[in-house]
Amino acid sequence: MDNYETLEEKMTLSRSELQAIYTLVQRTDVCQMRAESIQRPIAQWYGKRDLDVIDLVEKFKRPHDKLTTKVRNSLEKDGVARIQARNSAQRLWSNAAPSALLEICMTLRHLLLVTTARFWLCTKTITLPFKQSRESLSRLQHLRSYKTSAIFRMASSKIAINGTKRKANAVVDSPSKKAKSDVPVYEDSTQEEYGIVDRQFYPPEMTNERCKQYNMNAIERPIETLEKAQKETQYERDLIEVKDAVVHWFKCDLRITDNKALHLASEKAKSRGVPLICIHILSPQDYKAHMTSAVRVDFVLRTLEVLKEDLAKLDIPLYIETMAKRRAIPNRIFELCEEWGASHLYTNTEYEVDELRREALITRTGVETGVAVYAVPDTCVVAPGELSSGTGNQYSVYSPWFRAWVAYLHTHPHQLDLFDPPNKNPEDARRIFKTLFECEIPEAPENKRLTDEERKRFRSMWPPGEHEARERLGKFLAEKVHDYADVRNFPARNSTAIVSVHFSSGTLSARTAIAAARDANTTKKLDGGHKGVIGWVSEVAWRDFYKHVLAHWPYVCMNKPFKPEYTNIQWEYNNELFQKWCNGMTGYPFIDAAMRQLNHTGYMHNRARMAVASFLAKDLLIDWRMGERYFMEHLIDGDFASNNGGWGFSASTGVDPQPYFRIFNPLLQSERFDPDGKYIRKWVKELEGIEGKAIHDPYGRKAAKAAEKTGYPKMCVDHKESRERCLRRYKEGLGRDTA
Repeated sequence: MDNYETLEEKMTLSRSELQAIYTLVQRTDVCQMRAESIQRPIAQWYGKRDLDVIDLVEKFKRPHDKLTTKVRNSLEKDGVARIQARNSAQRLWSNAAPSALLEICMTLRHLLLVTTARFWLCTKTITLPFKQSRESLSRLQHLRSYKTSAIFRMASSKIAINGTKRKANAVVDSPSKKAKSDVPVYEDSTQEEYGIVDRQFYPPEMTNERCKQYNMNAIERPIETLEKAQKETQYERDLIEVKDAVVHWFKCDLRITDNKALHLASEKAKSRGVPLICIHILSPQDYKAHMTSAVRVDFVLRTLEVLKEDLAKLDIPLYIETMAKRRAIPNRIFELCEEWGASHLYTNTEYEVDELRREALITRTGVETGVAVYAVPDTCVVAPGELSSGTGNQYSVYSPWFRAWVAYLHTHPHQLDLFDPPNKNPEDARRIFKTLFECEIPEAPENKRLTDEERKRFRSMWPPGEHEARERLGKFLAEKVHDYADVRNFPARNSTAIVSVHFSSGTLSARTAIAAARDANTTKKLDGGHKGVIGWVSEVAWRDFYKHVLAHWPYVCMNKPFKPEYTNIQWEYNNELFQKWCNGMTGYPFIDAAMRQLNHTGYMHNRARMAVASFLAKDLLIDWRMGERYFMEHLIDGDFASNNGGWGFSASTGVDPQPYFRIFNPLLQSERFDPDGKYIRKWVKELEGIEGKAIHDPYGRKAAKAAEKTGYPKMCVDHKESRERCLRRYKEGLGRDTA
C-alpha cells in the first residue's frame, strides 16, 4: 500500500489547480453512486468479497484526512465552491488506495474531487489491478488529458478519444501521434495548437459518448441543475426577510426599461421601504474565457456610463468593481450583500454552461448565508423549456420551433407585456450610500484595451445605451421594415435594424423589439400582416431558438458540434490560409469585403457572415471553430448562442444546418447579393476603380493588370477543387453519403 504521508507531501494545490478541481467536479463523466459498482473492484483489490459501502468506509478509515480538509478550506477561501459531501464519502475518498480512487472517481457523481486522483497518480506509475470496461477507459480522458508524470499501464488496449480518430492536415510540429498515412491525428483538444479551446479555463473536448448521454437525458443539464436548486431552496428563500437593502446584479441586461429582474428587485425594495442597489462586476478572466472582443468591452463600459446616469436620476447607485479571478465573483457579491445589509439578490439568467452552474451555486450558497437569490428568465421572449414537440422533446429544427413559439405568444399575450423601470429610491439613499454614487467606471482591462484611434472610431460608429437602442429600433420600424423582406440580404443597402449590438449587451430586450414590431404591423398576429414585419420577427426569434438549443444541448458550449458525428471530419489547419481569411486577402472580393468590414467596424452583415463562414469551413476546409472564435474576438455584437448557431449552420455541423453538400459558391454569392459591386468597392479599396462585373473576379474577367497594380491577391483556392475535396472529407468523416 502506498505511503500516504509521502504522497501528501507531494501534493501542492495551486489556485489554478483548485479552480480545475471545481470545474471537473461539475463536468466529470461519472455515473451515479451504486454500491455494487464500488464494492467489486475495491473488494477484489483487497482480496475481500461481499463488502458493503459502510464496511469499506471503516476498512479504509485512518486517523486523519488532511487532504480533504486542505481542499475544502482552500476552495472556500478562494471562493471557488463549497464541497458538500457526506462524511462517509469523504472518508472513503481520503483513505482508499490510489487504484481504488481511480475507479471511484469514475463511478461516483458530485461526491468526489476528480483531480485529487490525478495528484495521487502524478506521484507513481500505477498498474491497474482490475479489468476496466471500454466505457470506463473512455472516461480516463479527464485524468489522462493533463500533462502529468503519471504513466498509465492499462491491461486492455488503448482506445481513441471520441470512438474514432479525428484527423488534421497541414499541421506544423503537431504533438499528435502519426497515423499510418502519416497524417497528424487530432485526438482531443489537449493536443491542439490552434487556439480552439482555452485550456486555462476549460477541460478537454468531451467525448461523443458523453454527448449521447446528454441527448438520452442520462446527464443532468446545467439548466436542470439551476431549476433543481431553485425548487429545492424555494421554501427557505421565501422565508428570508428583507433587511436594509435589495441588490440587482447587472450582467448582459444593461437597461432600466423592460428588465424583469431589476423590476422585481425594485418592487421588493419598495414593499419594505428600503433602497435598491445595483452592481456590475467586471472580470478580465471572464472576458478572456468568453472570447469577448475589445470593441464590445469598450461598448459595455460606455453603456455603463449611460446606465449609471439613468439610475442616478432615480437615486439608485450603480456599484462597479473589477475582479481579477472570475471564480471569486460569487463570494464577492455575498460579501457586498453583507456589507450593505442586503438579504435579497436578483439577476437575469444567462444560458451558457458556466453561468447556469454559477447561478445554481449562488442560489444554494445564498440560503446558507442568509441571502435569497432569484435568477429569473428574461433574456428570451419565451424561456427555454416552455416549448416542446408533440413527443415532448426539444425542437431541433427552426421552422416547427418558430410555429410553436408564435403559437405560445398568441396564447400567452402577457409574455409581451413590458416591465416598468425601477421605482425611485427613498430620499436618504444618497446619504446612506454616498460612496457608491461616487463609484467611477473603470478602464478596460489591459487584455481588452483599444488603441486611441480604435476608441475614437468605434465611439463614433456605436453610440451606447438603451436610449440609442430604442431610437434605432423605432427608426427601423417606421422607415425600413416594410421593405425588409425584399432587401435584407444585400449588404450594400442600409436595410436592417442593426440592433444586434443592443441585444447582445442587453440595452434592448428581445421582448421590447417583438412587441414594437407587433404594434407596427397591420395585425397583432406575429405570423400575419406585412411580410417585412413577419420576416424581421422571424429573424429576432432565431436568437431565442439558439438559446433554447444551448440550454438543452449544453455541449455546444463545450467546443462540440451539435451533431457529434461531425467531430471526425478531417479539417485543415493551414495558418497561412487562415490569416488570409482573417485579413480579407483571399482573392475572393465579396469574402474579403466582409472580413474587412468586420475588422474595421466590429460588425458584419448577416448574409456576409454566412458567406465567409461557408468559405472558411468548406472552401478552405479549416476547422469552423477557429472562425467562430475569431468572430467572437472581433464582433461588437458577439453573442455565443447566435454565433455558435450561425457557424454550425454554415459548416453543416450545427442545429438545423444547411446540408453539407450545399456549398456556397463565393462568386455567385457576390454576383447575387452585391450585383453592382458597391459593397466590394467600399471595403476593398484596391478594386474601387474596377468597373462592371469584373469587380467580382478581376483576374478571371480581364481586370488582372488593374488588380495586380493595386496589390490585390489572386484567389487562394480554386472553388471547384475545394468543393470536391469538401464533399469527399465530409463523406469520409461521416461514413455516409447523406447529411
